[in-house]
Amino acid sequence: MPVWKALILGLVQGLAEFLPISSSGHLIIIKQVLGIDLGSGGMFFDVMLHFGTLIAIFIAFWKDIKRLIIDGIHIVIDIFANIIIFFVKIIHRDKEYRYVIKTSYRKFVMLIIISTIPTAIIGLLMSDIVEMANDMIIVPGVCLFITAIFLFIADFVDVEEKTPKEASYISAGMIGIAQGLATMPGISRSGTTITACLLCGFDKKFAVKYSFIMSIPAVLGAVVLELKDFTPDIIVREDIPGCIIATVVAAVVGYFSICFMMSLVRGKKYKYFAIYCIILGGIAVGYNFLG
Repeated sequence: MPVWKALILGLVQGLAEFLPISSSGHLIIIKQVLGIDLGSGGMFFDVMLHFGTLIAIFIAFWKDIKRLIIDGIHIVIDIFANIIIFFVKIIHRDKEYRYVIKTSYRKFVMLIIISTIPTAIIGLLMSDIVEMANDMIIVPGVCLFITAIFLFIADFVDVEEKTPKEASYISAGMIGIAQGLATMPGISRSGTTITACLLCGFDKKFAVKYSFIMSIPAVLGAVVLELKDFTPDIIVREDIPGCIIATVVAAVVGYFSICFMMSLVRGKKYKYFAIYCIILGGIAVGYNFLG
């Protein structure tokens, strides 16, 4: 693959993964318009692009992610301790159970787990449809219109100030459903989940943070599914430098895209992204019929 094509795809992935404009939709449109055919190594290339944006998330939210991992381990420890206590209480009835969800980060962990469940179910059910949609430029075109609707809603919803402690598990499930539906190319994952978070009353800053961090298990799960049929022979040696370049570009650009999105939380500026999605969606639909 030419270096310039790898640079473009890495740039698009880094920008569109975190800006609410759909990275999958952009990649499909650009590949078709520029005639980029990744061949048998396309799956590996896509995995590396997602790996680049995962690096960006870990760098941007490392302190939060570290706390989530530590508190997640403590949750598991306390659950097993309570199982042991259950049997110990047969003899020592005064033995008290441990309170498991006792910090904001522990609640955060549980919210993410609950959000991930419907995302995984919907993703598996829609996998064949999504695969077919990846070959049709009209699909991301139409789905970008849907993304625009979500973004207009995000600007006009009455914002509350719920943090992890106040957020409900039902809200987490609804946000997970929104993320599952965003597997369709052209429906922005970040735009859809941020809108869902705001509709559930999340604080704006927490909504953006939650949207990005909750994508980690979803992306990792998608990567595992894509790699289940992976064999080293599908990698073309000449494409490796381009793949590395695209991954690095996606990580660097993705990090700055996250910083940019975090700076937008106070203003009602999602409508500008909505207008952009309408324009690009119209171009994609037009290209499908006239290209």
